[in-house]
Amino acid sequence: MPDADALQTMPCFQLKGANVPLTALELRYFEVEAFEETLRDKIRQAPGFFRDIPLVVDLSRYEGPSSELDFFQLIGICRRHSMHVVAVRGGDEDQQRLARNASLALLPASSRPESPAGPDQETASQDTPSPEPTAEAARPVEQEQTVPAESRLITQPVRSGQQIYAPDGDLIILAPVQAGAEVLAAGNIHVYGPLRGRALAGVHGRHTARVFCQSLEAELVSIAGHYKISEDLQEKGWKAPAQIQLKENVLAVSPLA
Repeated sequence: MPDADALQTMPCFQLKGANVPLTALELRYFEVEAFEETLRDKIRQAPGFFRDIPLVVDLSRYEGPSSELDFFQLIGICRRHSMHVVAVRGGDEDQQRLARNASLALLPASSRPESPAGPDQETASQDTPSPEPTAEAARPVEQEQTVPAESRLITQPVRSGQQIYAPDGDLIILAPVQAGAEVLAAGNIHVYGPLRGRALAGVHGRHTARVFCQSLEAELVSIAGHYKISEDLQEKGWKAPAQIQLKENVLAVSPLA
């Protein structure tokens, strides 16, 4: 702990750039009852997956009148479902003014098309299906070994409640991923053991990313925002070596030869 004199001379904070995964909610129009019902449907499909995630409201495809765009109501609905609206992306001057009045940050319009999130491929789009990585995921852990900077290697089981994140490349796990754990990567995810938790590959929108595992038992698998939950995954390749990839914007499971 620095002494009092040292505290007086050092700055109390620093501002740094951060590459933080966010979830984009691509809004087409806003009607209170329809919005909340659609949100409930999304949460029912993957309970716990959206809890406490930060949301960016993407207005690039908004078609409703600005007069119906009530950010205070939208924020309130999301908070009731443990989701937190932090910013608005795109929109015209009137829509951005409404966002400022609701104390939301403004982000520039996206330069690339978004990948729809969810089994029905509608409404919300996933910049990264996942909340900001926790301190557990961010700090070095003992079981890691030195690998090229773009990849991350984990040699011990990923426990329930743990989150492991590879922000720049592939995530390679030489052990099981337990139920309740979450693994995320900008590139591919390789699990040399059973995959029982949640795996999110291509979190920055890389559609060519894949998930490989020795035994597919996942709660949820996502690639570039498209995801399937356990009930859907059990239709093919369940509890067998498998790879999951995007084919025509649909997750496809095939045997791992």
